[in-house]
Amino acid sequence: MSIIELGEIRDESSSAPTPARPPRAVGRPLRTVVVLVLALITLAGAAPVRHRVVTSVPTAPGASAYLTEDGVVVVDASTPTGDRYLSVYDQPGRTGGDAVRRRWRAPLDRSGDFVTVWLQRGLLLAVGVNVASGVLETTAFDAATGQRRWRHPGIAQRATDGGMLLANDTGDRLGTVSRVAPDTGRLLWSVSVPFGGTEFHRRDGQVDQVVFVQPTGEVQVYDAGTGDLRHSVDTLPGDRSAFQRVQVVDDLVLLVPPGSTELVAFRLPAMQRVWTSPASLVAWAVPCADLLCTVQQTGGIQTIDPATGVVRWSDPGPDTLVDVRGDRLLVAAAEQRYAVRDARTGRDRAELGRWQLVDQVRREDPLLGVRPTPDGRLVVAELDLAAGRTRILDVLPGVVGGCQAARPVLLCRRLDGSTALWRLSR
Repeated sequence: MSIIELGEIRDESSSAPTPARPPRAVGRPLRTVVVLVLALITLAGAAPVRHRVVTSVPTAPGASAYLTEDGVVVVDASTPTGDRYLSVYDQPGRTGGDAVRRRWRAPLDRSGDFVTVWLQRGLLLAVGVNVASGVLETTAFDAATGQRRWRHPGIAQRATDGGMLLANDTGDRLGTVSRVAPDTGRLLWSVSVPFGGTEFHRRDGQVDQVVFVQPTGEVQVYDAGTGDLRHSVDTLPGDRSAFQRVQVVDDLVLLVPPGSTELVAFRLPAMQRVWTSPASLVAWAVPCADLLCTVQQTGGIQTIDPATGVVRWSDPGPDTLVDVRGDRLLVAAAEQRYAVRDARTGRDRAELGRWQLVDQVRREDPLLGVRPTPDGRLVVAELDLAAGRTRILDVLPGVVGGCQAARPVLLCRRLDGSTALWRLSR
């Protein structure tokens, strides 16, 4: 069902500065005023009225909807006594006037929670919790027909040579990283991994090396194509065993030794130790401009030179790093208020106000934020970190949130519990 609504966004303004009001004319002849009034009336009558097209997505109570590049996936709620399905709908046309059309529907197990769905190389991959074992599983469907191809424990990762890896290391016991044939799910190789000790090195967004950290301190690098062990280095002296936090960022393997206030970096693929930095309580790290941004477990931010390990600037918090776009950082302060900082200096660049960030299908799309209004509507805005401002795209009536975006399409849940699509035309 498609519903046409008139757009109305006058009561919300962006954070861009308002142009100064020009001075009033003094002594202007009356005929000039009349001409201006008539011109304004003519222009107002000729200006097209912007329409907002809302396209409903069929969702039963308790169902979950996931936006993909070209469609919407609806997963029915758990029904222990009835049938349960996963349905895929095409997005409406560019004009927004078409209702969604169901592409296919596939049966699911009657119970179990699904946590995410995405498209990958002709497959629709759905990750859910196996009720019997409690572990995460990936189920693969043919994206065109809905035919179920396979189901395996673990979360799927794309490999550089067209293959697929499954990482099953989220439990409290020994897990596995496996490689399967994408079309059939046939197991090609499998390696045992410790709990919480698996990281991936990616080239162009796809995995080419798998890094394991054993409790003994041994860091192992495996080839993602063959499963062969390429390099190994012992990071704990003596005969001991301890948990170490690890992360791969670009070509660096970052390790936080047990009880240490330092960050140790090794360079792939040969695992040469390159530097030790006095970065304490590191929770995770991410590239930012030409630096390495590390986030402390307490929320503070430190930036490090990735070549030498020298700390460039540090902020103990409480602001937390949320996203990086080029040389600009998006940080969250109290009450979900966001600000923009310079990655190279840590200086504040702009205040963006209070928003809830929208989940996005494509990482490269501009950031979107939403916030409710007192009269029950939802403001949708683009957060431009480079310009340091927000740009209001729409104010949607009757929307509660739970939004996802694949620009220019926005998927949100409405106040009545239904789900709908909006096309962001501005």
